[in-house]
Amino acid sequence: MKHTLKLATAMTLGALTSTGAALAAAYPDHPINMVVPFSAGGPTDNVARSLAEAMRPTLGQTVVVENKGGAGGTIGTSQVARAKPDGYSILLMHIGFSTAASLYKDPGYNAFSSFEPIGLVVDVPMTIIARSDFPPNNVKELVEYLKANKDKVSLANAGIGAASHLCGTMFSNAIGVDLLTVPYKGTGPAMNDLLGKQVDVMCDQTTNTTQHIKAGTVKAYAVTSKARVPTLPDLPTMQEAGFKDFEVGIWHGMWAPKGTPKPVTDKLNAALKAGLNAPEFQKRMAGLGATVLTSDATPEALQKKVEQQVPQWGELFKKSGIQPQ
Repeated sequence: MKHTLKLATAMTLGALTSTGAALAAAYPDHPINMVVPFSAGGPTDNVARSLAEAMRPTLGQTVVVENKGGAGGTIGTSQVARAKPDGYSILLMHIGFSTAASLYKDPGYNAFSSFEPIGLVVDVPMTIIARSDFPPNNVKELVEYLKANKDKVSLANAGIGAASHLCGTMFSNAIGVDLLTVPYKGTGPAMNDLLGKQVDVMCDQTTNTTQHIKAGTVKAYAVTSKARVPTLPDLPTMQEAGFKDFEVGIWHGMWAPKGTPKPVTDKLNAALKAGLNAPEFQKRMAGLGATVLTSDATPEALQKKVEQQVPQWGELFKKSGIQPQ
C-alpha cells in the first residue's frame, strides 16, 4: 500500500512538472494582461504603458494594460492575486503594495504570500504642486498659507494607500497641519480636478506632473528626492526648503500570481530586464524624472524591498495615529 501511494505521488508530481514545463515552453502564445490598479492617465499608468511596449519584443506578444482602480490600488492588486497563475495576468504596482496591510483590515491579498515577485522597475520622486493660481510662490509661503488657511485648503490624493496619499500624509505631518483630504480613484481624475481648480494642493509623482509643471498649468514648489531632478532643475528639494529629513521615493515593481511556474516567471523577468534596458524606455523615464532600476530587476531585490517596507510603513502609520479601514 505504501509503495502504491509513493508511486501515485511520484506520478502526480511528475505530471505537474511536465504540465508546468509544457506551459513554459509554449509561453506566451497570446497577449498578456498587465493590471495597473489605478486609473488611466496617472503616473503608474504612464510607467506601465511604456514598459508594456518595451517588453513586447522579448515576449513576442502584446502586453495589454488594464486599469483597475479603486481602494488605493487594492482592488486591482487583489484581482491579480486571484488570477490563474499562468503568466497571462501580471501586476505593475508601486510602493502602495507594501502599505495596504497597515491601511486596510482586509486588502484582499498578502504582500508576502499572494504573489511571485518578478523585479523592481523604477523609482520616482514626488513633487509638491498646487493649482496654477494658488497664492503662495515658494515652500516657505506655502507652509505659512496652509497654516493660516488649513480649514479652507483641500489636499487631493488617489485614494488611501496611493503614492499621493502617502506623500500627502508625510507632508501634513512635516508642517504640522491637518488638511482636508479629497480622495479619488486614481491620480488621473485628481489631476484633472487640480487643473480645473476644483482642489488646491497635491503631492504626486514626476511621471505625472513634469509635463504640467513645464507647461505652467500647475504651480510647483519642491521635489521630494535628496537631489534636484535633472528635468526640473529650478525646483528645490524639500530638504533645501528646510525640511531636513523629508524624502519620498516611489518604487514600482512587477508581480505574478502565486504558483506561476518558475520557467514562466523567468521569461517575464528576462522581458522586464530587456524592457528596462531599452533605449526608448530609458529616455522616456529620464524625461519624466524617474530612475530605472536595472540592477534591481530581480525577484530577490523586490522581495527584499517588500519585507523591509511593510513593517516600516506600519510603524509610521502607527505613530501618525492612522487606523486601518
